[in-house]
Amino acid sequence: MDVNGKTAIVAGLGISGQSMMQVLEPRAGKVIGVDEKKPDADLHSFDQIDWNGVDLVMTSPVFNPRTPFILEAQRRGIPVMSEVELAWQLRVDADSTGEPARWIGITGTNGKTSTTEMTSEMLTACGLTAPAVGNIGKAVSHAAVDPANDVLCVELSSFQLHFTDSLALDCAAITNIADDHLDWHGGIDNYAADKAKVFHHVRKALVYNADDARVTELARQAEAAEGCRRIGFTLHEPQAGQIGIVDGWIVDMSGVAGGEPGQPLKVAKVADFTHLTEPDGTVYPHLLADALTALALALGLGVDRNKAIVALQRFTPGGHRIQTVATARVENGVIRFVDDSKATNAHAAKASLNSFADKSVVWIAGGLAKGSRFERLVADQAHTIKAAVIIGEDQQPMLDAFRTSAPQIPLAVIDPADKSTVMARAVDAAGEFAGPGDVVLMAPACASMDQFVSYADRGNQFADEAKRWVNEHGEA
Repeated sequence: MDVNGKTAIVAGLGISGQSMMQVLEPRAGKVIGVDEKKPDADLHSFDQIDWNGVDLVMTSPVFNPRTPFILEAQRRGIPVMSEVELAWQLRVDADSTGEPARWIGITGTNGKTSTTEMTSEMLTACGLTAPAVGNIGKAVSHAAVDPANDVLCVELSSFQLHFTDSLALDCAAITNIADDHLDWHGGIDNYAADKAKVFHHVRKALVYNADDARVTELARQAEAAEGCRRIGFTLHEPQAGQIGIVDGWIVDMSGVAGGEPGQPLKVAKVADFTHLTEPDGTVYPHLLADALTALALALGLGVDRNKAIVALQRFTPGGHRIQTVATARVENGVIRFVDDSKATNAHAAKASLNSFADKSVVWIAGGLAKGSRFERLVADQAHTIKAAVIIGEDQQPMLDAFRTSAPQIPLAVIDPADKSTVMARAVDAAGEFAGPGDVVLMAPACASMDQFVSYADRGNQFADEAKRWVNEHGEA
């Protein structure tokens, strides 16, 4: 894309918006930043835009497709694009190859971050400069114009993909699809269609969740490049074209690990990946699924299998993903405090809850529900939940779910009035329910911004209060 001499609007000056401003300013004729809250923006209202002469609009994920300025640009025939689309259009040749850095794209309702980080770790171990970018790490527009990069491991949100149309990735994956952000997209079908853009024209490896019927159908319908390998991952015994699990082994039947397609090849023992298991050896199924996805992507790109596996075995998940943050030794056992604050929707919370034994979880739940309902989640996981502590300003959806799906489970409801003490009161309430062998699990199934700065802030506060509780009530 030639932006020379063109006038570009950058809507929203968060991390991606600031990156787009910096990337465009030396390349475009004029760049106008618009943000109602940033003092240094060129314009502080979208009503101030003089549309005459505007050639391009770069939009932040915060703005849904029905936002008036987006509709106005489209009415005028002005292209509207995401930071990802801009990055793809402006990508530059890499020093080592003389060609643009290869892209691996990962999307899905849950598991994107872990999968992206695992993929980056494996490629880096194989000698490639392969940062995790996009929704995590460095802004993708900055990374795309950095010639030092060999591969970009790009976490892609559905918001970013909505205004992205020209991707032709080397490898791409959809981890799963469940109800999320439906208000932004206008329904599950629109949401899934935006996720499916990651598969369009993918060149080397199209990786999909074979245990998810919707994702499997999207993979089947995808128009991939000729010769692209389609690899399904499953937590069960794999069929031809899949990578999965047999008797505690990762087994490949797709050929991506170097075996004959359709013939089983043992790749590695699951038990050797310590970050995928509880201390007692119980496997975290959602993290195992992420590892299978990442392995298929890395091997699909063509890196050394042995180096990739060793790197994956050494991988440590990022913060706030099913992480033990405190342990209290009490009479006859221990109480663990586990931070999974990144579980911001029902699908992620179910995966987290499902990792623990029956009636062993004191669940801290609630927050910004985003229009979601939780009746099915509570019904499905009632066997796991010993008690629940409800936080958040919008508590009614979670309270309704317990009332209709599991009225027998005891609850503590935290008064939302004082944000500064919410987490302390929640941990104290959870501690009242917890006994030897139990887990106090922060996996709220909701967004955090009603009472916290971010899911990371929520997780950090949980960790701090858990350590405080351990010091007061048990031996650390």
